[in-house]
Amino acid sequence: MDPRLERIVRQTFRKAGRQWAESKRAYREGQSGGVPDALPVDDEGRAKLVCRRYAERRAVGIGDEGRPSCFDADHPDCQGCAEDVRAGVVETW
Repeated sequence: MDPRLERIVRQTFRKAGRQWAESKRAYREGQSGGVPDALPVDDEGRAKLVCRRYAERRAVGIGDEGRPSCFDADHPDCQGCAEDVRAGVVETW
């Protein structure tokens, strides 16, 4: 097989694999009510987060947009927290 064609085929398969993994992750998040699998939850299914704004532990629901229920659109700490929640890398307890 031509090396260039082989490289193109491999790149295409890798891209398709990444898209499949992203779709699978998005489906799981949709099934779990928007709480990414990486976040710990309490008995009621609320995410256990450490609030950046007030530096306290909170158990909060995660909305459809991937934002905690305590989200304040005008506060930069809340905006960063919402981004981290969607990425699954927010500080937890």
